[in-house]
Amino acid sequence: MSRSTRAAGRRSAPRGSRSRQKAHRARSASKAIGLTLISALIPGSGFVMGGRTKLGAFIITLSLGLLGLAAFIGLTHRDSVVELAVDPSRLLIATAVVVLLGFCWICVVVSSHKLLRPVSVSAVGRLAGSAFVGLLCFGIAVPTTVAAQTVMAQRDLVGNVFQSEGDSKSATRPKVNKKDPWANTPRLNILLLGADDGAGREGTRTDTVMVASIDTKTGDTKLISLSRNFMRMPFPEDSPLHKFYPEGFWDPSLGNVEQPEFYLDAMYRNLPLAHPGALGPSDNEGADVLKVSVGEAMGLKLDYYMQVNLQGFEQLIEALGGITVNINYKVPIGGDYRGPGSADDTLPSRYLQPGPNQHLNGHDGLWFARGRYGLSDPSRQERQRCTIHAIVNSANPANLVTKYQQLASASKKLLRTDIPQEILPAFIDLGRKVKGANVSNVDLDKDKNFPSGKNPDYEAMREIVKNALETKTKPVASTPSSTTTKKPGSTKTTPAKTPAGGTEDLKDACAYHPAKG
Repeated sequence: MSRSTRAAGRRSAPRGSRSRQKAHRARSASKAIGLTLISALIPGSGFVMGGRTKLGAFIITLSLGLLGLAAFIGLTHRDSVVELAVDPSRLLIATAVVVLLGFCWICVVVSSHKLLRPVSVSAVGRLAGSAFVGLLCFGIAVPTTVAAQTVMAQRDLVGNVFQSEGDSKSATRPKVNKKDPWANTPRLNILLLGADDGAGREGTRTDTVMVASIDTKTGDTKLISLSRNFMRMPFPEDSPLHKFYPEGFWDPSLGNVEQPEFYLDAMYRNLPLAHPGALGPSDNEGADVLKVSVGEAMGLKLDYYMQVNLQGFEQLIEALGGITVNINYKVPIGGDYRGPGSADDTLPSRYLQPGPNQHLNGHDGLWFARGRYGLSDPSRQERQRCTIHAIVNSANPANLVTKYQQLASASKKLLRTDIPQEILPAFIDLGRKVKGANVSNVDLDKDKNFPSGKNPDYEAMREIVKNALETKTKPVASTPSSTTTKKPGSTKTTPAKTPAGGTEDLKDACAYHPAKG
């Protein structure tokens, strides 16, 4: 073959290639736009339609494979997904993967349009095509960015609220098997604290002290509320604090009178100040002190604590879109009672009015839980339990998906705990059980065991708690605590009285029964 013939062959080859590519191009700008849309919905299809069959088939196979793998893992390896969601290092990798996949998707769309658009196109057609591709890329970039921000919000939440066991100090946290934390724990006991450290408060007082005892097999939960004005809170004999307060937390030299600085709600602040480091190294001495003392008072070993900042509580309710509660009597917003005969009372700014299914925003939801002007502590404790119940009911999948970043931001400011990162997957699984299980209140019998806060009968309360936790069956219809009666000819229901020392399902306790007020 002559040199001229070979040269002619080489010159003709590119023209043949260009003609084959041209044959696969759209004949109009509008058709190219339509094919580009298909390529965005089915990544790789644009390359197939543009003549790059092998590359297109590879991208389509890869895309379908990734989708199938994600579905398979989500449906059959839920534990792995949960572990990913609570591991900061894995979440960082997941963020990078999300961003990379979004970038690759955009590159595929742009390349597909370049391959499909006509060789000859007017300036208007080229501008229209470019604008459409820009919109497609924007439509891909926005959800990719939101997904990446959501993953980073979760990482920020886990890193700020839940410290790893090696990076945190606790004088009271148990040692557990990370692979199966509840293997030797039939009931998990968690101390729930509401810390009122807002503006105008000197130091921090835990106005809400509650114990959640959770059956780790079923999720059934008992809530035990303690009055904030309990005195003589006990300590175990083997605790270093017992030698300072052998008769409980009070000052005998002041006599048998109310001692506000020795109330339960003052222990969080006052004991660490009086005896710093008494229990050992701790990131939150006040919470550790309360775990030891409340556990002794109730006859329980408290495993972990969760502390809620009541100011951040308002943000959490707002992030959930509000909560729905039944209000059985007027609940004050604000107000400060200075004592019998005092002329210096600060009156409430307004009241939440009675009514069923009242939807409250963050501000009103907070005051529904904490308002007490003219009301008793037991009524406040009941409303706090109902608020927790309402929050659990409001945390539905729609809220969690659409408002997760706000929820994560609020929770980061709201929560403090000694639950380590390493066992968070087990906690999430237990939380799913709790949401679908029975939640009830344990009545400690105020009239008999603590008519005032000066000298509560802790031994009698321990017996009540023990009996309540040993109960294997749920309340039946004949139990007064779980029934309501209706007067003939009346549209209002009258609640049956909960027996002293009994249990009451929160669905019943939080129902609409205005006569209860």
